[in-house]
Amino acid sequence: MPSPSPAVPPCSESTSASKVDAAENIDGCSRLYGPRFWYAYAASTLVTIASAILFRYADFVTILGGSELQLGWIVGLGMVGSVLARFSLGSAIDQHGPKRIWLGSLVVLAATCLAHLAITRCDGPEIYLLRLLYCTSIAGVFGASTTFISAGVNISRMAELLGILGTSGFVGMMVGTHLGDVLAGPGPAERWIINRMFIAAGLLVLAAIPFAWLSMRGIRRPAEKHEPATWAILWKYQPGVVLAVGVVAGAALSLPQTFLRTYAEGIHIPRIGAFFTVVALTAVTTRVVNRHVLQRLGLKAMVVIGLGLLALAQVLFLVVDSEWEFLFPGLPYGMGQAILYPVVAALGTATFPARYRGMGITLVLAVFDVGQLLAGPLAGGVIHGSEALGLPGYPTLFLATSATLIGVGAIYWRSIHRPASAPTPVQAMAVRLNFPVRGGRPVAVEAQAVCEVAIRQPITPGPRAGSSRSTTAARR
Repeated sequence: MPSPSPAVPPCSESTSASKVDAAENIDGCSRLYGPRFWYAYAASTLVTIASAILFRYADFVTILGGSELQLGWIVGLGMVGSVLARFSLGSAIDQHGPKRIWLGSLVVLAATCLAHLAITRCDGPEIYLLRLLYCTSIAGVFGASTTFISAGVNISRMAELLGILGTSGFVGMMVGTHLGDVLAGPGPAERWIINRMFIAAGLLVLAAIPFAWLSMRGIRRPAEKHEPATWAILWKYQPGVVLAVGVVAGAALSLPQTFLRTYAEGIHIPRIGAFFTVVALTAVTTRVVNRHVLQRLGLKAMVVIGLGLLALAQVLFLVVDSEWEFLFPGLPYGMGQAILYPVVAALGTATFPARYRGMGITLVLAVFDVGQLLAGPLAGGVIHGSEALGLPGYPTLFLATSATLIGVGAIYWRSIHRPASAPTPVQAMAVRLNFPVRGGRPVAVEAQAVCEVAIRQPITPGPRAGSSRSTTAARR
């Protein structure tokens, strides 16, 4: 990453990989984790805190007289909109640079939070529009910041950078949920309390804008150019099985946020905060340690390990009988979550050229959103369907999720260990080199050649009829 020092001339947002890799080789990670990275980290943390404060969005809909059904429609429409908008955002990031999209999305996000103060009903189009803008601006913020931070680094380094940047999400989640509890107070939710939460979230997003600007200070907007259609680019460079991994991982990671509360009530556990605290602390620790493990095991092996850890966590939910026992599923769940997102993001983007990296990252984020979108109705169907058949609802859900994760992991493992196709026979080529001869002996001369052909079958040279001293010397 270029240094933010004024002595460094402004550079383009599309920094070449060779320049960044050269910076890595000179002084290790100091250029990667320089001031630009930590400004971006601060901006991401503030936005995540604001988002975590609004985890009580259900209270807002309830105060307006809405039901759980209306809440589901409002949140679902926002999620669908953000999935569809990600592809346009990815194309805009590649064409106009992440700076415009990042700062513009922050402004829209702050305005959206504050605009909720004027909402007085839950059955009008205004609340749906604001939820759509909220989800789309969140997608723009994280899509642009992720593209900017990962620009010009190799795939292994990209996974490392996204992993460390992602710890800001866990920090923000812990701080934001506790700050939301403080703002809500011990009493029942009232409109003025919810308004206070929206104001706090809007102010935090506004506070993130200077950090985002400092992170990209001196970065010039790339020259705009005509590009092929977005869908044509996505189809050409789509990473294949990695997308299925992203969908399944997104679904599994979203289940506790929706269904853990009702599962805990069913086994007479009043609080679930211990689980999310264990997940957050484990994930942060794993991200830091994972920097070195990625270089040793490789990204593809880490995908299988992450899916295996999530599958194990699903089974360990069945042994929980008290609040502290959430430690058992929380540990593998946190490790799996810490591993999968940056690794899948890096592998899913690897097939895209550098000029389309923004589109690649938004594609990966979109498949995680698709997994979250599918998880709710599918999990609810499994619970109600199994109970109708006389089977325990949540144990059936956990076992089915675990089996799905293992199955997708097996398919991915098989896809990366396919036997290589048989090599194509290469016809041997005879090259005759005529060297000058003095006194009956060839004279040594210097020759340079550039060869880009890999011959996979050995060619045994044999004497040729009519070979002269010059060709014999060349063979030697």
